[in-house]
Amino acid sequence: MTNKRILEPATTLRPLPVVLLSCRDTNGENNIITLAYAGIMCARPPVVTVGIRPATHSHGIICRTREFVINLPGEEHLEAIQLCGTKSGRQLDKFAASGFTPVEASRIKAPLIAECIISFECTVRHVIGAGSHDVFMAEVLAVQVDQERCDERGWPLSGEHRPVMLNLGGYYGLGESLGSR
Repeated sequence: MTNKRILEPATTLRPLPVVLLSCRDTNGENNIITLAYAGIMCARPPVVTVGIRPATHSHGIICRTREFVINLPGEEHLEAIQLCGTKSGRQLDKFAASGFTPVEASRIKAPLIAECIISFECTVRHVIGAGSHDVFMAEVLAVQVDQERCDERGWPLSGEHRPVMLNLGGYYGLGESLGSR
């Protein structure tokens, strides 16, 4: 016997990593959207997923171009993370408003965000309607890392990256290391 209460089905798997997804429309317009529905799906080939509401500007861009970049921001980007998640790219140049610098990718047309420590260049393989969000399954074609803040494997150096997590509607840091495996 447990002391657990049964809840209605919900997305209570928390915390979630916050990412900045950048994309470029066919007319050359860049956009950024803040997402927390992002994750790794497969190792070989490397496949990631992102969940995006169809009403967003970025959703339409990605459906047209079939590519995007997942950028990993740090705690120092919190104000820009909030801006890119609450304003629409239909009315605002989010690169200019956030102070982020677009950088050309190596394998796709969508730009990277220079200020982010790691960027994953992705091409869409499948789109699945899942309800309130569509799931984009994308293959990672290239990974770019800030070589001054990462080791030779591409892992952030200790203290060089403090990722942002979404937990129950608020932004949090990861906290202290609990050990290694």
